[in-house]
Amino acid sequence: MRYTGINHLAMATRDMDATIRFWRDLLRMRLVAGLGRPGYRHYFLEISENDMIAFFEWPDVAPIPEKDHGVPVKGPYAFDHVSIGVRDRDDLWEIRDRLEAAGFWVSEIIDHGFIFSVYSFDPNNIAIEFSCPVPGVDIRDTPVMGDTHPSATAREGSEPQPGKWPEPTPTPYADRRIYPGEGRELVDVKDE
Repeated sequence: MRYTGINHLAMATRDMDATIRFWRDLLRMRLVAGLGRPGYRHYFLEISENDMIAFFEWPDVAPIPEKDHGVPVKGPYAFDHVSIGVRDRDDLWEIRDRLEAAGFWVSEIIDHGFIFSVYSFDPNNIAIEFSCPVPGVDIRDTPVMGDTHPSATAREGSEPQPGKWPEPTPTPYADRRIYPGEGRELVDVKDE
């Protein structure tokens, strides 16, 4: 079995236009697919050659309270599921068989048209999906919008739109600092 990365992280937003502006225009990730109809949207943005982040647009979702990274939370939280990319259908079948043999609930393999997926939960009830590409289908190579009523921002296209955010002023080399953080103990890092 060979994992290929995160196929997509599925998050929730109340404002798809603001979300597209942030991920596509500010962070420079291509909008590669959009699913939707009145009252429902699910859009995918390319993180890298193998990785995407996706958003459901739900009108009644509220932003989560700001919290520091890695700090435990209680109560509702805005995370839908993580999809882990695998090489092919044989890997999906192996994962499905392994989860089932271990006593975990696992879905059938689902054909979404551009990916095949299997769904389950980890021991913490984190919703997980494993996905592989459908042979011959590549939405990154040829972005497609299946939303029957895309927003005006989405209709601008898959490529980042210039002029939507102010141009940054590069930090001068003399002012650039890198501060020590968690994880340095995993490698032999010497302070300079």
